[in-house]
Amino acid sequence: MLLNCDLGESFGSWSMGLDEEVMPYIDQANIACGFHAGDPQVIQKTITLAKQHQVMIGAHPSYPDLQGFGRRSMHCSTEEISAFLHYQIAAIAGMAAIQGVKIHYVKPHGALYNDMMKKPSVLVAVMEAVASYHQPLTLMIQASTQFYQHQQQAKKLGLHLWAEAFADRCYDDKGYLLPRSEKGAVLSKEKMLVQVQQLQAQGSVTTINGKTIVLSPDSLCVHGDNIAAIEAIKEIKTIIT
Repeated sequence: MLLNCDLGESFGSWSMGLDEEVMPYIDQANIACGFHAGDPQVIQKTITLAKQHQVMIGAHPSYPDLQGFGRRSMHCSTEEISAFLHYQIAAIAGMAAIQGVKIHYVKPHGALYNDMMKKPSVLVAVMEAVASYHQPLTLMIQASTQFYQHQQQAKKLGLHLWAEAFADRCYDDKGYLLPRSEKGAVLSKEKMLVQVQQLQAQGSVTTINGKTIVLSPDSLCVHGDNIAAIEAIKEIKTIIT
Protein backbone atom coordinates (compact mmCIF):
# COMPACT_ATOMS: atom_id res chain seq x y z
CA MET A 1 0.00 0.00 0.00
CA LEU A 2 0.97 3.58 -0.63
CA LEU A 3 0.39 6.25 2.02
CA ASN A 4 -1.65 9.33 1.13
CA CYS A 5 -2.36 12.44 3.18
CA ASP A 6 -4.57 15.53 2.78
CA LEU A 7 -2.25 18.55 2.62
CA GLY A 8 -2.19 22.23 1.71
CA GLU A 9 -5.21 22.95 3.89
CA SER A 10 -3.95 26.20 5.42
CA PHE A 11 -5.57 29.42 4.22
CA GLY A 12 -4.38 32.99 4.64
CA SER A 13 -3.33 33.47 8.27
CA TRP A 14 -5.08 30.25 9.32
CA SER A 15 -2.72 27.28 9.61
CA MET A 16 -3.73 23.62 9.56
CA GLY A 17 -1.69 20.45 9.52
CA LEU A 18 2.04 19.77 9.73
CA ASP A 19 2.80 19.44 6.03
CA GLU A 20 6.56 19.77 6.30
CA GLU A 21 6.75 17.15 9.04
CA VAL A 22 4.53 14.57 7.33
CA MET A 23 5.79 14.87 3.73
CA PRO A 24 8.93 12.70 4.22
CA TYR A 25 6.80 9.71 5.25
CA ILE A 26 4.08 9.64 2.57
CA ASP A 27 3.85 8.63 -1.08
CA GLN A 28 0.90 10.73 -2.23
CA ALA A 29 -0.08 14.31 -1.39
CA ASN A 30 -3.75 15.20 -1.81
CA ILE A 31 -3.52 18.97 -2.26
CA ALA A 32 -6.50 21.19 -1.45
CA CYS A 33 -7.61 23.22 -4.45
CA GLY A 34 -8.97 26.35 -2.77
CA PHE A 35 -12.66 25.45 -2.54
CA HIS A 36 -12.54 24.00 0.99
CA ALA A 37 -9.06 25.13 2.01
CA GLY A 38 -5.81 26.30 0.54
CA ASP A 39 -4.90 29.45 -1.35
CA PRO A 40 -2.49 30.17 -4.25
CA GLN A 41 0.58 30.56 -2.04
CA VAL A 42 -0.25 27.51 0.05
CA ILE A 43 -0.80 25.44 -3.11
CA GLN A 44 2.51 26.65 -4.53
CA LYS A 45 4.39 25.86 -1.33
CA THR A 46 2.81 22.41 -0.96
CA ILE A 47 3.70 21.45 -4.54
CA THR A 48 7.28 22.60 -3.94
CA LEU A 49 7.45 20.49 -0.79
CA ALA A 50 6.06 17.42 -2.58
CA LYS A 51 8.56 17.89 -5.41
CA GLN A 52 11.46 18.09 -2.94
CA HIS A 53 10.45 14.79 -1.36
CA GLN A 54 9.46 13.11 -4.66
CA VAL A 55 5.89 12.63 -3.46
CA MET A 56 3.16 12.00 -6.02
CA ILE A 57 0.72 14.91 -6.36
CA GLY A 58 -3.05 14.60 -6.54
CA ALA A 59 -5.85 17.16 -6.67
CA HIS A 60 -8.14 17.20 -3.61
CA PRO A 61 -11.26 19.04 -4.85
CA SER A 62 -14.44 19.67 -2.90
CA TYR A 63 -17.83 21.29 -3.05
CA PRO A 64 -17.49 25.11 -3.15
CA ASP A 65 -17.76 25.39 0.64
CA LEU A 66 -14.85 27.31 2.10
CA GLN A 67 -16.73 28.29 5.25
CA GLY A 68 -17.76 24.71 5.97
CA PHE A 69 -14.39 23.18 5.07
CA GLY A 70 -16.15 21.18 2.36
CA ARG A 71 -17.92 19.01 4.91
CA ARG A 72 -21.47 20.08 3.98
CA SER A 73 -23.35 18.28 1.21
CA MET A 74 -24.64 20.37 -1.68
CA HIS A 75 -27.29 19.53 -4.24
CA CYS A 76 -25.41 20.09 -7.49
CA SER A 77 -26.23 19.07 -11.03
CA THR A 78 -23.95 16.84 -13.09
CA GLU A 79 -22.90 19.90 -15.07
CA GLU A 80 -22.05 21.84 -11.92
CA ILE A 81 -19.99 18.98 -10.50
CA SER A 82 -18.11 18.61 -13.75
CA ALA A 83 -17.37 22.33 -13.96
CA PHE A 84 -16.14 22.82 -10.40
CA LEU A 85 -14.04 19.64 -10.56
CA HIS A 86 -12.38 20.70 -13.82
CA TYR A 87 -11.77 24.17 -12.37
CA GLN A 88 -10.04 22.83 -9.26
CA ILE A 89 -8.08 20.08 -11.03
CA ALA A 90 -6.83 22.57 -13.60
CA ALA A 91 -5.68 24.94 -10.85
CA ILE A 92 -3.47 22.30 -9.22
CA ALA A 93 -2.29 20.92 -12.55
CA GLY A 94 -1.35 24.40 -13.78
CA MET A 95 0.51 25.30 -10.61
CA ALA A 96 2.33 21.96 -10.74
CA ALA A 97 3.29 22.42 -14.40
CA ILE A 98 5.03 25.70 -13.54
CA GLN A 99 7.33 23.72 -11.27
CA GLY A 100 7.87 21.00 -13.86
CA VAL A 101 5.79 18.31 -12.19
CA LYS A 102 2.48 16.62 -13.01
CA ILE A 103 -0.57 15.60 -11.03
CA HIS A 104 -1.45 11.92 -11.23
CA TYR A 105 -4.82 11.49 -9.57
CA VAL A 106 -7.92 13.06 -8.07
CA LYS A 107 -9.25 12.36 -4.58
CA PRO A 108 -12.48 14.22 -3.73
CA HIS A 109 -12.70 15.80 -0.28
CA GLY A 110 -15.17 15.69 2.58
CA ALA A 111 -18.86 15.72 1.76
CA LEU A 112 -18.19 15.29 -1.96
CA TYR A 113 -16.23 12.11 -1.21
CA ASN A 114 -18.96 10.79 1.08
CA ASP A 115 -21.74 11.68 -1.37
CA MET A 116 -19.79 10.06 -4.20
CA MET A 117 -19.69 6.79 -2.26
CA LYS A 118 -23.35 6.84 -1.22
CA LYS A 119 -25.15 8.47 -4.16
CA PRO A 120 -24.77 6.75 -7.56
CA SER A 121 -25.59 9.95 -9.47
CA VAL A 122 -22.77 11.84 -7.75
CA LEU A 123 -20.31 9.01 -8.37
CA VAL A 124 -21.21 8.96 -12.07
CA ALA A 125 -20.80 12.74 -12.26
CA VAL A 126 -17.37 12.59 -10.61
CA MET A 127 -16.23 9.69 -12.77
CA GLU A 128 -17.36 11.43 -15.96
CA ALA A 129 -15.66 14.67 -14.94
CA VAL A 130 -12.30 13.01 -14.22
CA ALA A 131 -12.54 10.82 -17.33
CA SER A 132 -13.25 13.84 -19.53
CA TYR A 133 -10.32 15.89 -18.25
CA HIS A 134 -7.89 16.56 -21.09
CA GLN A 135 -5.11 14.54 -19.45
CA PRO A 136 -5.46 10.98 -18.07
CA LEU A 137 -5.89 10.94 -14.29
CA THR A 138 -6.69 8.19 -11.79
CA LEU A 139 -9.67 8.61 -9.46
CA MET A 140 -9.16 7.57 -5.85
CA ILE A 141 -12.33 6.27 -4.18
CA GLN A 142 -13.09 4.39 -1.00
CA ALA A 143 -12.36 0.68 -0.98
CA SER A 144 -15.62 -1.12 -0.25
CA THR A 145 -17.53 -4.29 -0.98
CA GLN A 146 -18.77 -2.57 -4.17
CA PHE A 147 -15.36 -1.71 -5.56
CA TYR A 148 -15.57 -4.30 -8.35
CA GLN A 149 -18.82 -2.76 -9.59
CA HIS A 150 -17.23 0.68 -9.41
CA GLN A 151 -14.30 -0.59 -11.46
CA GLN A 152 -16.69 -1.81 -14.14
CA GLN A 153 -18.39 1.59 -14.26
CA ALA A 154 -15.03 3.33 -14.55
CA LYS A 155 -13.79 0.93 -17.22
CA LYS A 156 -16.64 1.95 -19.52
CA LEU A 157 -15.38 5.53 -19.29
CA GLY A 158 -11.73 4.59 -19.79
CA LEU A 159 -11.03 5.64 -16.20
CA HIS A 160 -8.63 3.95 -13.79
CA LEU A 161 -9.47 3.71 -10.06
CA TRP A 162 -7.41 3.40 -6.92
CA ALA A 163 -9.06 1.90 -3.84
CA GLU A 164 -8.42 3.75 -0.61
CA ALA A 165 -8.62 2.57 2.99
CA PHE A 166 -8.35 4.66 6.15
CA ALA A 167 -5.88 3.97 8.92
CA ASP A 168 -7.73 5.70 11.75
CA ARG A 169 -11.39 5.17 10.91
CA CYS A 170 -13.77 2.38 11.93
CA TYR A 171 -15.86 0.62 9.28
CA ASP A 172 -19.48 -0.51 9.19
CA ASP A 173 -20.57 -3.92 7.91
CA LYS A 174 -20.96 -2.64 4.32
CA GLY A 175 -17.36 -1.54 4.21
CA TYR A 176 -18.08 2.17 4.57
CA LEU A 177 -16.69 4.54 7.18
CA LEU A 178 -18.63 4.82 10.39
CA PRO A 179 -19.93 8.44 10.62
CA ARG A 180 -17.80 10.64 12.86
CA SER A 181 -20.92 11.38 14.93
CA GLU A 182 -21.04 7.75 16.11
CA LYS A 183 -19.05 6.38 19.02
CA GLY A 184 -15.89 4.59 17.98
CA ALA A 185 -15.74 6.17 14.51
CA VAL A 186 -12.18 7.41 15.04
CA LEU A 187 -9.75 4.75 16.25
CA SER A 188 -7.25 5.11 19.04
CA LYS A 189 -3.59 4.80 18.08
CA GLU A 190 -3.45 1.21 19.31
CA LYS A 191 -6.53 0.15 17.33
CA MET A 192 -5.31 2.08 14.30
CA LEU A 193 -2.01 0.19 14.23
CA VAL A 194 -3.85 -3.12 14.57
CA GLN A 195 -6.07 -2.17 11.64
CA VAL A 196 -3.06 -1.20 9.53
CA GLN A 197 -1.38 -4.52 10.31
CA GLN A 198 -4.54 -6.38 9.25
CA LEU A 199 -4.81 -4.37 6.03
CA GLN A 200 -1.17 -5.04 5.21
CA ALA A 201 -1.26 -8.76 6.02
CA GLN A 202 -4.76 -9.69 4.88
CA GLY A 203 -6.14 -6.76 2.90
CA SER A 204 -9.12 -6.65 5.25
CA VAL A 205 -10.64 -4.75 8.18
CA THR A 206 -12.75 -5.80 11.14
CA THR A 207 -15.98 -3.81 11.31
CA ILE A 208 -17.65 -2.22 14.32
CA ASN A 209 -19.67 -5.43 14.72
CA GLY A 210 -16.71 -7.79 14.41
CA LYS A 211 -17.25 -8.75 10.78
CA THR A 212 -14.21 -9.21 8.52
CA ILE A 213 -14.43 -7.42 5.16
CA VAL A 214 -11.84 -7.73 2.39
CA LEU A 215 -10.92 -4.33 0.90
CA SER A 216 -7.46 -4.86 -0.70
CA PRO A 217 -6.65 -1.14 -0.91
CA ASP A 218 -4.07 0.45 -3.17
CA SER A 219 -3.54 3.40 -0.85
CA LEU A 220 -3.95 4.11 2.85
CA CYS A 221 -5.07 7.52 4.10
CA VAL A 222 -3.24 8.97 7.11
CA HIS A 223 -3.59 12.34 8.82
CA GLY A 224 -0.76 14.63 9.89
CA ASP A 225 -2.63 17.17 12.00
CA ASN A 226 -0.38 17.07 15.07
CA ILE A 227 2.90 15.70 16.43
CA ALA A 228 1.23 12.56 17.81
CA ALA A 229 -0.18 11.85 14.35
CA ILE A 230 3.26 12.23 12.78
CA GLU A 231 4.71 9.73 15.24
CA ALA A 232 1.88 7.31 14.39
CA ILE A 233 2.59 7.70 10.67
CA LYS A 234 6.22 6.77 11.28
CA GLU A 235 5.03 3.54 12.87
CA ILE A 236 2.56 2.89 10.05
CA LYS A 237 5.37 3.37 7.53
CA THR A 238 7.40 0.63 9.20
CA ILE A 239 4.39 -1.74 9.09
CA ILE A 240 3.73 -1.40 5.38
CA THR A 241 7.33 -1.37 4.13
